Amino acid sequence: MTKTPDFSLADELEATAAWSEDGPADDADDAGLATPDDSDDPDDSDDDFESGYADEVVDLDGPDPEWDLEDDVPTAGAMELAERHQLRRVASLRTELEDITEVEYRQLRLERVVLIGVWTSGTVQDAENSMAELALLAETAGSEVLEALYQRRQKPDPATYIGRGKVEGLAEIVAATGADTVICDGELAPSQLRNLEDKVKVKVVDRTALILDIFAQHAKSREGQAQVELAQLSYMKQRLRGWGGNLSRQAGGRVAGGAGIGGRGPGETKIETDRRRINTKIAKLRGELKQMKVTRDSKRAGRARNEVPAVAIAGYTNAGKSSLLNRFTSAGVLVEDSLFATLDPTTRRTATPDGRVYTMSDTVGFVRHLPHQLIEAFRSTFEEVAASDLIVHVVDGSHPDPEGQLSAVREVLAEVDAAAIPELVVINKADIADPLVLARLQAREPHSVVVSARTGEGMAAALAAIEAELPRPGVEITALLPYSRGDLVNRLHQEGEIDSIEHTADGSLVRGRAPEALAGELAEYAAS
Repeated sequence: MTKTPDFSLADELEATAAWSEDGPADDADDAGLATPDDSDDPDDSDDDFESGYADEVVDLDGPDPEWDLEDDVPTAGAMELAERHQLRRVASLRTELEDITEVEYRQLRLERVVLIGVWTSGTVQDAENSMAELALLAETAGSEVLEALYQRRQKPDPATYIGRGKVEGLAEIVAATGADTVICDGELAPSQLRNLEDKVKVKVVDRTALILDIFAQHAKSREGQAQVELAQLSYMKQRLRGWGGNLSRQAGGRVAGGAGIGGRGPGETKIETDRRRINTKIAKLRGELKQMKVTRDSKRAGRARNEVPAVAIAGYTNAGKSSLLNRFTSAGVLVEDSLFATLDPTTRRTATPDGRVYTMSDTVGFVRHLPHQLIEAFRSTFEEVAASDLIVHVVDGSHPDPEGQLSAVREVLAEVDAAAIPELVVINKADIADPLVLARLQAREPHSVVVSARTGEGMAAALAAIEAELPRPGVEITALLPYSRGDLVNRLHQEGEIDSIEHTADGSLVRGRAPEALAGELAEYAAS
């Protein structure tokens, strides 16, 4: 047995203390190893080595390189957009990761979906536009669209939405592509959803559930979240189902985790219990929304009492309503090129060049076949449109079917009793729209203006058209106001219209129009 010498750290350090800086290189020469000085290839030098992680020198204490803003203070919309983009989805993410960089920035796996539709009326172009919009909705919800197909039928199949042959073809496409979800371009009955899932063996959702999912992702305010939850529960109540007999089993006095107390007695099934709980939650949400409506109504009543004109910006989703609001009022709300990017209404106070004050509100976007659950849940929001003095109807001039957008929005406006309100059509995205399409829209809608919220083209003309459509005060006045009543002159600027003002030795001679309340205060200073 060989005995190894005892190891001593102090002895080893003492032995290496006399090494010179060239020592290791000399030892490498003695061992016959290549050194940087002996290398003929200059690229092999350590001095020329560059790490792939050192392409940029980033000051950790400096500003975020991804936050490129001209202003020092970001707007609320910019911060909300950055927060939303912190959670991105990627299509390449799998369970067995080949590259660990795929999980950076909390990226999630996309749902792989196949779209199906039934074409019952209209042209082929109408059917393709509807499927293209469904694809955009699916991508907004966080999906990767693999295939899309539609069938020409007089009406959807009452059992499976599409015909039996198409169902077999759909099942083959799902199996071949590895899709995990099928999205239908329409609202399906519970039996249709169940039958189709049994045939294709993957999850099936309809257009209504897809839109509700997008609303649930983008709702931020307390009222918006309550409205979306109410719509989801109303939709879900009629579609409760379980796997096998889960929702059909009966609950006795002490079974099912003690659900007997509070139930209606022995014999109540789980689906009945769940439906009763949903009804209770719906009633609670409606009560909360009713209380929120009181606050909204009180603010609206205050504006009406002061006779402040209200302008509502309405239109199809992703037509550029928030961009126009930012242009008109510098509101700083979130702007994103996606469907239903903003759901919560935003109201800003602004004024005409002569000082008259009015409000401008951005409302939720509309879409074809907007689910009636959403219309009912968002009725308090739509009332902002119905109570306005002018509707600025924004339409996307670059869309393949802008006339269809106009019709879809006007259908919803009629449903919320806003069809009789004066309307100004604003054709947006003129910088990327076809000039022939813009000319066609202007010929169809004489009371319209063409703008580009991105470049600012036509914004001055649009603002002038809006101010010209504001309701005028009802009482004509001519008053000689003493110089000590400058407050009345200021109120005339804010609440009324001043046609002329002449400064005399006795005071300011003002001619114009004023609301009834203000005209009563000016009566004592009336002049001929």
